[in-house]
Amino acid sequence: MTHASFFSNRLAQETSPYLQQHAHNPVDWYPWGPEALNRAKAEQKPILVSIGYAACHWCHVMERESFENVAVAEVMNQHFVCIKVDREERPDVDQVYIEALHAMGLQGGWPLNVFLTSEAKPFYGGTYFSPGNWTKLLANIGEAYAGEHRAELEQSAERFMEVIGASELQKYGASNGHAAQEALGGTPETGPAGVSDDEFKLLVYNLSTQFDRERGGMNRAPKFPMPGIWRLLLRAYAISGSPAVLNQAVLTLREMAWGGIYDQVHGGFARYSVDAEWLAPHFEKMLYDNGQLVSLYSEAFQLTQDELFREVVYDTIEFVRLELTNAEGGFYSSLDADSEGEEGKFYVFTKDELRDILGDEEPLFSAYYNCTALGNWEHGRNILHRRQSDADFAAAHQLTAGIVPELMAGWKQKIMAVRATRVRPGLDDKVLTGWNALMLQGLTDAYRAFGEPEFLVMAEHNAAFIQKNLRNGAGLFRTCKNGRASINGFLEDFALVIQAYISLYEVSFGESWLREAEALTEYVLDNFFDPAETQFFYTDRRAEALIARKKELMDNVIPSSNSVMAHNLRRLGRHLENPRYTDLAANMLAQVRHLVVREAQHLANWASLYAALLRPGAEIAIIGPDAEDFRQELSRHFLFDAVLAGAEKSSELPLLKLLKAPEQGRTAIHICRNQACLAPVYSVAEARKLLAEF
Repeated sequence: MTHASFFSNRLAQETSPYLQQHAHNPVDWYPWGPEALNRAKAEQKPILVSIGYAACHWCHVMERESFENVAVAEVMNQHFVCIKVDREERPDVDQVYIEALHAMGLQGGWPLNVFLTSEAKPFYGGTYFSPGNWTKLLANIGEAYAGEHRAELEQSAERFMEVIGASELQKYGASNGHAAQEALGGTPETGPAGVSDDEFKLLVYNLSTQFDRERGGMNRAPKFPMPGIWRLLLRAYAISGSPAVLNQAVLTLREMAWGGIYDQVHGGFARYSVDAEWLAPHFEKMLYDNGQLVSLYSEAFQLTQDELFREVVYDTIEFVRLELTNAEGGFYSSLDADSEGEEGKFYVFTKDELRDILGDEEPLFSAYYNCTALGNWEHGRNILHRRQSDADFAAAHQLTAGIVPELMAGWKQKIMAVRATRVRPGLDDKVLTGWNALMLQGLTDAYRAFGEPEFLVMAEHNAAFIQKNLRNGAGLFRTCKNGRASINGFLEDFALVIQAYISLYEVSFGESWLREAEALTEYVLDNFFDPAETQFFYTDRRAEALIARKKELMDNVIPSSNSVMAHNLRRLGRHLENPRYTDLAANMLAQVRHLVVREAQHLANWASLYAALLRPGAEIAIIGPDAEDFRQELSRHFLFDAVLAGAEKSSELPLLKLLKAPEQGRTAIHICRNQACLAPVYSVAEARKLLAEF
């Protein structure tokens, strides 16, 4: 028996679209909070925490099969206090309980279903369960907890708590007895935090053993984009000049841009590819991926001038502008994988459908996008993807050079017209602070590379949205929907906003953004820092206490919040000439340095900081009436580890404070490193020559 529309539970009052999807389940769902936790204690009932997110395909499947089923819901309601969590709103809760699953020796993923004691300590869990298995499991656990096996379950929970309660530095064996000592001075052979050329070469080698050298990415399936890894390679290339390093990054970016993971018609990337060829995506499109990939492709364009990378950046930003942007400039979270209950249905076409849409042009279209009568995906349908460059395609089909982009533009228009008649994938319209900051960062990187005015307009509009809607006094909120902000920000939110604000200053010379970044950094130091381990907690000291207070060291699909914060401290410390910040950044890397060398694929953002400390870039200060024009010309190039400051006349910012605009209306560029500056130059060409010599 399935659910009827008259069911309603407490989730109807929540802002999360994911929680609202479950608001009319017959399950007596609670949101995470004191009401549910207190009820479990009062009634001495176990807790079922079910965690997912709005764009999650298997979350929808489990809801349809189990949570909408009245008979299943009765078993859940009888035995458990049932809590639904949106992992995107509450990454702190998700983080604790996915670690519990790993402690149980199980793989993580979503939906994540974890069984807890009445004290919220985990004793069993899993991901997706079929309805039959789920019902049996519910009954067995419910009866065991209510009967004579409760003590055993609670003992299991205590053992898992020992694992969950251990610090991340201890767990991963990251901290080294000499690390802090090295961070403070190092030896003649090493730089800050003990970095060295030989060790960085080993780091890159260890990472390279994991590469797929034919199709790009890492040598496994499923394949996630993992932009942090490829941005690291761009930095490794900048300091080593190794063609092999750059070629692996370019191969990966090209294969992703040609693959089904990229929406060939409308731009934007799906979350991952289920295969090793980047062909069949998990079709949901997440804001955090697309923001980071805009950064990655923009930087790759700066180094290669590859027109494919330009197209990807422009089309992805246009996708975000049209599909994921609200009227005030905030960015929505995601588009679902499913429409009409089927994964990917919105994006795929049979050969017959293509003939109807394109007529005589269909054979050429199908050759370009590799569509067949049998289909390359389910039910005879085709995922559009490419296997060669436009020049090679034109030569193979005896087409005039340069005509392929014209043909593509016409094809895309016709395909999009048909898509407009289809049922659209669901939109998760909550606005998440950290994810918005990743897209804001992407826009600043795109503006650096291309100088497109619209990119800066979008960036400034979004930053104004964050300031107006997501500031929480001196701090930040995590999320907002329909004008209602809620949940205190996590370290991820602060770190990513600080990063984006520093970047926004560097592309606009709007000093208020640097001051906002400084104020937020001081808040983080006051409320998140753990001096005992020289890292930051994920949660604010004033936040709700969970069963463990965690730190995030390892990258996931978003770089770890501690690594982002370490980068911020280094960049901001150089802008503000604040050694407290720069020393702390080096000390943070020192704590994890040995782990970074061993496991760079999981700590790529830390590895990028390693590269920066190994080969520090320049501080570039521009002053004079043409400061903006000079900035724009300089910014089009990949400036490894540079910080950029500027003003037309004067500024109180430390990098600019002692500089005066030169006489006769000239504009000067000052290039400095290690508290020493070269003589000023008066053209970008001269500045680039000096930077190359650096």
